[in-house]
Amino acid sequence: MCYGVKDNHFFNTVTPTHCNTFFMDTLLDPEFHRYMIGSLFILAGVLHFLKPQFFMRIMPGYLPWHKPLVLISGFFEIAGGVGIMIPSFQAIAAWGLILLLLAVFPANIEMLRKYYRKDGLTLFTWGLIARLPLQFALIGWVYWAGL
Repeated sequence: MCYGVKDNHFFNTVTPTHCNTFFMDTLLDPEFHRYMIGSLFILAGVLHFLKPQFFMRIMPGYLPWHKPLVLISGFFEIAGGVGIMIPSFQAIAAWGLILLLLAVFPANIEMLRKYYRKDGLTLFTWGLIARLPLQFALIGWVYWAGL
């Protein structure tokens, strides 16, 4: 926490010091966020290869080739995650991740639909409902940090 120091003015006001600004500077630094975003997407992409059945179950039925599409999306999540951490690729990677987040949004809706039909309104389905607008917050985060 950053405490103030007393001025020698009439009212003995407290002015902020510059202690601990490293913490706030880091939290507000887009580069720090690019590494967080990159790590999350790399982890998610790897999970597509380790647990493809999970991702295949949430794909909308109207899409063909579930397993190849899961693996392709996993590859692009890894590529985007790595790319956003490399300055010369960060802008193209950010746009790619934003497009990927939009492309997989129907799978989020499908996952909610399937679990709601099966279990009704549970804590898990409420979490899936909350996840839908969070997808757009994630898009905003990638845009802010990467572009």
